[in-house]
Amino acid sequence: MRFTKMHGIGNDYIYVNGFDQTVKDPEKAARILADRHYGIGADGLILILPSKTADVRMRMFNADGTEGEMCGNGIRCVAKYAFDHGLTNNNPMTVETGRGVLTLSLVIDGSKVQQVMVDMGEPTLAAAEIPTTLSGRQVVDVQIDSSPAVGQALAGPWAEMAGVEPSFTCVSMGNPHLVLYCRNASKVPLETVGPLLENAAIFPRRINVHFVQVLRDAEVRIRTWERGSGITLACGTGACAVCVAGVLTGRTQRKLLAHVPGGDLSIEWRLENDHVYMTGAATEVFSGEWNAPL
Repeated sequence: MRFTKMHGIGNDYIYVNGFDQTVKDPEKAARILADRHYGIGADGLILILPSKTADVRMRMFNADGTEGEMCGNGIRCVAKYAFDHGLTNNNPMTVETGRGVLTLSLVIDGSKVQQVMVDMGEPTLAAAEIPTTLSGRQVVDVQIDSSPAVGQALAGPWAEMAGVEPSFTCVSMGNPHLVLYCRNASKVPLETVGPLLENAAIFPRRINVHFVQVLRDAEVRIRTWERGSGITLACGTGACAVCVAGVLTGRTQRKLLAHVPGGDLSIEWRLENDHVYMTGAATEVFSGEWNAPL
């Protein structure tokens, strides 16, 4: 099987061109290929496939083999691969995803895509559609002590050291996100707190977790635990959710510079159409062949 390793500001995936080859069991393949010790190593597997409704179709699988609805950093790399490798020359380009067809505008230097702006569509704010079992129409600045599962996960001396604020917000960008604000994101023990929050019973489809440090009203620092993949260097849909949460809670503006461990993303939640736009880099690292059984 031929593959290409790509990343969007450090959020790395293994990409397979499904126009000319087939992955019979992508869930199993994701678990094997994404293993950083015995496989290629990645946050997951993304298949680039033909589509009846868009230029290409994207299927995304986390490192644990579960299929995700969307990946903001991954879709930028899908667009770069599709353009650079001649699957389509359309710009803007459309990509079919688990949350519908999205439109991407490409910044091209020479003949290669360098940056991509993705129209991520409207955020989903209804509690039941995120989904979460919490009562109420929306989950915006909900007090931590209203949910025992969240409260227990955030208990401990580290929470005071990190300055975790006593409320949280949930947003879906086609996949679910939990946003918590703190004074110092570097003090959060993501490796222990992340899985507790991801698997809390109030999130029936699990959830992506983000600890956000507001630097100013147009700039934040984010650390992320991704559902099914663990600690990652970047989460595009998560940065979009953080922008929405910041506006809803009055912490940040509609235009936001998001610093994540792998780099920077520019996010804008536009008032005129309620869509969130994400701009960032897409990088091809190497290509190869996997010859072992999958």
